Amino acid sequence: MSHVQLQSLFAGLAAILLLSRVLALAARKVGQPPVVGEILAGILLGPTLLHGDIASWLLPRDVRPMLTAFADLGLVLFLFVVGYELDLGRLRGSGAVTGHVAVGSLVVPFCGGVLLALALTELDGGGRHGVRVLFLGTAMAATALPVLARILDDHGMHRTRIGGIALTAAAAGDVVVWGLLALTVTLSGGADQWHILLTPGYLALLVWGVRPLLRRILGREPGAGSAPGRLAAVTVGLLLSAWAAEWLGLHFIFGAFLFGVVMPRDADVRLSVVDSTEQVGRLLLPVFFVVSGLAVDLTGIGGRRLLELLLIVAVAATSKFGGVYLAARLRGLPRRQAATLGTLMNTRGLTEIVIVLVGYQLGIIDASLYSMMVVMALVTTAMTGPLLRRLRSLEDEPRPPRHLRAEPDRSSSPHGQARLHGA
Repeated sequence: MSHVQLQSLFAGLAAILLLSRVLALAARKVGQPPVVGEILAGILLGPTLLHGDIASWLLPRDVRPMLTAFADLGLVLFLFVVGYELDLGRLRGSGAVTGHVAVGSLVVPFCGGVLLALALTELDGGGRHGVRVLFLGTAMAATALPVLARILDDHGMHRTRIGGIALTAAAAGDVVVWGLLALTVTLSGGADQWHILLTPGYLALLVWGVRPLLRRILGREPGAGSAPGRLAAVTVGLLLSAWAAEWLGLHFIFGAFLFGVVMPRDADVRLSVVDSTEQVGRLLLPVFFVVSGLAVDLTGIGGRRLLELLLIVAVAATSKFGGVYLAARLRGLPRRQAATLGTLMNTRGLTEIVIVLVGYQLGIIDASLYSMMVVMALVTTAMTGPLLRRLRSLEDEPRPPRHLRAEPDRSSSPHGQARLHGA
């Protein structure tokens, strides 16, 4: 690297972190999760604002491959933490209500995404592409588990029954969505597709080889200097798992996610390894948002494209809310609790960005559809907080005593008029 490239890299990283932090704090001020501000920072630094002049000046093209490397590393660390936070024991103990909500949050949005893919294909005048249909169905079914957990914590709902149902249903949905995305990646084709045949062996190695080894390494009595050693061992395993998944033709994000799933659940491990990894991942994630935002161009969205964007947002919001609401009502939950669940499960956040970026990189969707899907992720995440506060305010409003409630005016009906006249 030249001195000029190093200077551009350092200045660009500093600007990314500063802008992301400012917008994240601004998002918190207006009751939004920080991820909304970080996604917005990525879009603002892209070609949408001033036709990309800011990005060209601040992030020259010769340093963008290095930024992409930082972004990928942040994504690996983030998916590792997501996999670690996935409590499979909670899934085994979930009740009928949670199961129905999970199914409703997946099936209805998936079907909505399939119909949307067919409609957009007809609008674009292209043929029906099976992988694209499967991909859009998968993208519509996603819920961002980490963002959902943060929203529940912010609203004091993480220990409530509704919060528990939402978290467990979202965790179950994560398993299905990542599986569908892996299937989509496999069907999309690649250079060495025979590698994918080795996937069962890779999974078996993780479960019966890596997991016991991690228990032995991390289960040792902690002592002086043990934390750096543990962190190094886990980091090496994580990077090798990401490499293996990429070599198999899946995607490195699946290697990171699955490595997190097989990690031992222990309070000491959490403190000495996972928390440190999470902090580094949070520091690098703004770089991922900016790298993702460099491909988001909203300047050409107008006319028919604007209608397509509105259709995408409408299908995403209504299908997820409707599927969850219907499932909750069928299991006997009150209307407001069912509506609260539907609102919470509409949170897509970073998970959606990761999914659509994978689709864009594989050529399943084009730049225009990618841009619209990113906007959809931003809108559905931003609408969660205000709708949730409104629903909770309705629950807090005291209802008047029964004898003071207004009776409906029946004087205009025939029966009412007859009673008024003594008939």
